Amino acid sequence: MNQTEGYCPNCGSEIPSDYRACPECGSCEETGWSERAQYESIGVDYDDSFDYDSFVKEEFGDGTQRQARSSMQWVWMIVAFVLIVLFLKYYFPI
Repeated sequence: MNQTEGYCPNCGSEIPSDYRACPECGSCEETGWSERAQYESIGVDYDDSFDYDSFVKEEFGDGTQRQARSSMQWVWMIVAFVLIVLFLKYYFPI
């Protein structure tokens, strides 16, 4: 029977002193106690094919729509300013 040295920092299982990897989750010191094993230990599917850049582009666009929206904001601010001036001139004539 093996004498235990410590516990797996990933899943908490006892690791025998002569083992190089956790017998429960497969994590080891060389792989940095693998991220995949951390996800699997909490019951979450690990997907290492996630592309952050394409996610940002899909969610927020490539920036062209934002420029158009910014231009429309200026148009509406000018229209609002003109309406306020006309309102003030009509109700408070000088």
